[in-house]
Parts: sequence; C-alpha cells; structure tokens
Amino acid sequence: MDTGSPQLNYDLAIVGGGIIGNTLAIALQNSGLRVVSIESEHRSISVAKGRAYVLSMLSGRIFEGLGIWDRVLPQVTQFSQIQISDADYAGVVKMYPQDLGTEALGYAASHEVLLTALQAKLTTAENITVMCPAQVVNVDYTATDAEITIYTPDLDTLTKIRANLVIAADGAKSTLRSQAGIETTGWNYWQSCITATIKPEKPHQNIAYERFWYAGPIGVLPLADGRCQVVWTLPHQQAEELRDLPASEFLQELERCTGGLLGKLELDSQRWLFPVKLMQSKQYTAPRLALIGDAAHCCHPVAGQGMNLGIRDAAALAEILVTAHQAGEDIGSNTVLNRYANWRKPENWVILAFTDFLDRMFSNRILPIVTIRRIGLFLLDRIPVFKYLALRLMTGLAGKIPQIAK
Repeated sequence: MDTGSPQLNYDLAIVGGGIIGNTLAIALQNSGLRVVSIESEHRSISVAKGRAYVLSMLSGRIFEGLGIWDRVLPQVTQFSQIQISDADYAGVVKMYPQDLGTEALGYAASHEVLLTALQAKLTTAENITVMCPAQVVNVDYTATDAEITIYTPDLDTLTKIRANLVIAADGAKSTLRSQAGIETTGWNYWQSCITATIKPEKPHQNIAYERFWYAGPIGVLPLADGRCQVVWTLPHQQAEELRDLPASEFLQELERCTGGLLGKLELDSQRWLFPVKLMQSKQYTAPRLALIGDAAHCCHPVAGQGMNLGIRDAAALAEILVTAHQAGEDIGSNTVLNRYANWRKPENWVILAFTDFLDRMFSNRILPIVTIRRIGLFLLDRIPVFKYLALRLMTGLAGKIPQIAK
C-alpha cells in the first residue's frame, strides 16, 4: 500500500456523495471555498438504487437554485392531486395545487434521476474535488482543523487531507457521528417498510395516494414513466410475510388495500424491506464537524418527508457557511456551526413529531381515536384553511426558506 501521497488542504470535506452530500457540494460552487467530496461507492453502484422519493415544493425550488432543475423536471412527476383516505372509511380528502396557490403539490423522482443530475453538475464545479471510490479511515480533530486519512481502493493508497470543517453526510449509521461521540435519541417503530415499483393497469394521472390502514400507511407515488412506487408500512412480522409472498398474492393484497384505484397491478422490481425508526441527534455539530441528512435525523416514511429534510439541511448549511466565509469567519468554529443547528434542529423536530403523530393516530383500531381522526379528515376536506396549513407543512413552505430557494 502506498502511503507516500502529499497532504492536500481544503476548506471543507463532505463525507458521503449521495443526494444530500452532493446537494451541499453544489450549493457551495462558486463560493470561494475549496471543497472535497468523499464517496465510498463507485458512481455506477451509488446511482443504481431502485428507489423513488417525494420531493417537496421547497426541494424543487432548491434544486432550481442549484441549476439542476431543468435537467430533473422532465424526468419527474408533478403531483396534480393528493388523495388521503383511512382504511374502509368512505371519505377521501382530495388536495389540489389551487389549495396552496402553487403550480404543483410536490414531485416524485427516482434516485437515479436525482443523483445522476447532481453528479453531472459536480463535474462542472471548479472548486470541488471528487474522491470516489474512497473510504475515510480516520479523522483527527484539532482546535483549528481536521486531518482525514482516506483509503483509495482502486489505487491501494492512503491519502491525508486537512480541512477546516468535516460534514457527515454518511447516512443513518454514520461512522463520523459515532466516532465523535454524538448520541442520538428516538426509537424503533413496531413496523417495517416495504418498497417496490409496480405497473398499474389504469393511468395514475399524476395522483399521489396516502392510504392509512390499521396496521400502517400505504403511500403510492406516480412515476414519470407510468409506473408507481409503493411505500407500505406494516408490523415487522406482517411485512416480512408480505415480502416473501409469491408476487401474485402480494399484488392481490396490494390491490385490496389500495381499493382497486389503479386496477390490476404488475410487480416491476424486487421488494425491499427496512425497519422504520425515529432518530434525532442530540447535537448536530461538534468541534469541526456538522451532521446533515440521515446522519442527523430519521423519521417515519409517512408523508415522504425524510429526503426533503436532508435537502433543506444542505441548503441551510451552505447559506450559513458562505455568509461566514464572506465575512472572514472560521467556517468550522462553534459560533458558525451553532447557527446551522439553531436553524435546522427545531424545524426537523416539528416534522419528526408530525410524522410520528400521523403514524400513531392512524395505525390502530382504538374506537375513540378512529372517530377523532375521521372527524379530522372530514374537517380537513371541508375547511380550506386547514388544507392550506397542512400543505404548507408537507411542502416545506412553513419553515424558514433558504436563500437559494428564493
């Protein structure tokens, strides 16, 4: 192994080259900051994940500010309507763009479309260096900077770099967070989530469905190619049994639980299963370190908020770092990093609490709660201001808007 590489110096090292890490990197283009993005997986592997995400209105505006929206928009679905229903209750809440006064209610985009556009944009940013594949072996923090040891498997070399600030964008099981001794709070739910892509018999008409069942919610996202992404939450054992059913039986149960809205269904991917949890880091920052995305927080998949929280983290942190850099401040100082934590942590708590409330409120058969929630749906459907406020929260427009999204 070659360990004789020269030491490289940067202002900022982003560990994790996924959607959130790359969003931050691109938000720092033309900032005057020297940025290195470190990603452990080959690009072809990191792109090839058969998942799709809800993108909020605010996330779309952030991507527009980054200069990638023109490339992304033709490959995503704009929600023309959102339908919310509760199990066998006949009432359906229908939400339209005019309820919010916007051109859409949100978007559904595949992982591949988003990450490919971000990666392409990275190649045009002169102040950003990409190390991929490259693995962080060790980080030593000092009062003035951090020394990062990086292993490059393709070359079998170790490289040391210095940066004023390290960003942990390395996911829910963040190694950087653990190594820094940052504790988390939260809990594992009694549920797991199944995701799969389906081909519906009927056109999805760009309608996003959130259908609550007593065991857990089902989200159906319309994709740009006529397919749909299913996000189905169930108690662990039921989820495992459903994943392992023959495809025909799985689809039969899915058709029943979606009320036949999309006609006969065809499975178009394997079924992925992952446990669901709520997690919030007790600190978003440590000396010379900041956490973004799933490294900082995780929420229940109901209402599709998780990815959007991370995108807002990245946009907020970039704004704070650029402002601090232009003012001649040390971007890795606690003074600067506290501005990020004070902005994002309270807003993220609101969404974590909102998704937790929705799941607990609807994933049960307790008669008084069933009665209350159905009265709530009835009022939501008939009182415009309730719809407006709910949509403001769901679309990200209720919090502080990053400058890049304006």
